Amino acid sequence: MNRGTIFSIIAVIVIIVLTELSYSREDNAEDFSKKIKVSLREVGNQLLLSNGDSTSLILPVKKLGKSQYELSFQSHLLFLPDSLVRIAKRNIEKSELSQNYLVEVIQCTDKEVAYSYEINLNEEKTIIPCSNRILPLKCYTLQFQFLDQREHSNRMIFYLFVLVGFVILEFILYRFRVHKKNVEKKENYTSLGSFQFYPEQNKLIKEAQEIALSNKERELLEIFVANANQVVKREDLTKRVWEDNGVFVGRSLDTYISKLRKKLQDDAAIKITNVHGVGYKLEITL
Repeated sequence: MNRGTIFSIIAVIVIIVLTELSYSREDNAEDFSKKIKVSLREVGNQLLLSNGDSTSLILPVKKLGKSQYELSFQSHLLFLPDSLVRIAKRNIEKSELSQNYLVEVIQCTDKEVAYSYEINLNEEKTIIPCSNRILPLKCYTLQFQFLDQREHSNRMIFYLFVLVGFVILEFILYRFRVHKKNVEKKENYTSLGSFQFYPEQNKLIKEAQEIALSNKERELLEIFVANANQVVKREDLTKRVWEDNGVFVGRSLDTYISKLRKKLQDDAAIKITNVHGVGYKLEITL
């Protein structure tokens, strides 16, 4: 299995994982939203009861943004911030929701923040100011921002981008390495007179003309080029080219030498000469 196929498989897996995570996030977010609304309605109910109000309505809980919800009432409220902190904390913990949240009490008339506090598992970050000052009877809405839910979502998005970025980077680097290898392979030739000899591609090139070589021709020419202007014995040639390639017929070497001569004949500076009784020599005249 080549690396291109591997990257294709990885890409498919990443797409599947991202899709599953996306659906999972949507499902988790929907479940979280439902639990929040139920919990906040109970917070509202207990606040009304603390006011001696058991008849007025709690208006539908609104989702204002990511992990941000608004609780509003039909009637005006009068309460101690301490009561709000205690009631909200008890119900949120009971519902096993986020333990890091910010609460703001908003005045309906001017949208000003009448009171706010923050609860955090890290007690150093918990801020509950002026909890004993009574909030006067007015129309209020309560806004709850669940902090770690937002942070969790941001972390998930970050991790997804890191994963996708890593795969893309690896693919780019892989393509770059393949391209570089192809360029090096393309440029890996040996000058042979006016020819360029590409052993890995079984070819000769002369003035943009490409001359194909058989495997045997290429193997013989590689040996001659490595031993230019030197005599190479017949037995060395036959052993190196035919030893592991089946039956050798006595005239096979001479036949392939003849073919090579024809393909090199356009350059008078290159000759494959027969050294009688010994072997052959590639003569290159500079």
